[in-house]
Amino acid sequence: MRKFNIKVNGISYEVEVEEIGAVCAPIQAVAPAAVQVAAPAQPVQVAAPVPASKSAASAGGIKVKAPMPGNILKIKAKNGADVKKGEVLFVLEAMKMENDIVSPADGKISYSILEGASVATDELLAVIA
Repeated sequence: MRKFNIKVNGISYEVEVEEIGAVCAPIQAVAPAAVQVAAPAQPVQVAAPVPASKSAASAGGIKVKAPMPGNILKIKAKNGADVKKGEVLFVLEAMKMENDIVSPADGKISYSILEGASVATDELLAVIA
């Protein structure tokens, strides 16, 4: 067991945490913590992702993947549009910075995600055929 001092909302707590591989023992906090969860101001709508075109993926299309985790702020080209190499396809927000994701080749684009989606590193964003 290792002991840590943790401060939550200005209140300091001493906690014990078990190390991985150590003998199992319960974790106890010295003082109970009060947690308040605020309801969202507006309901969040989550849309299902649009699957990439099966013909583009099976025809060996070029996959455009997320270089880092973040949120898709803007999709610049419409689904099925012709894109040119170097053209900005998405604006990806990561660590409060906006990053342009550009097309690696010329072709028609087929998206796998929607605007506002959260993406992980190497997640498929689109296929260019």
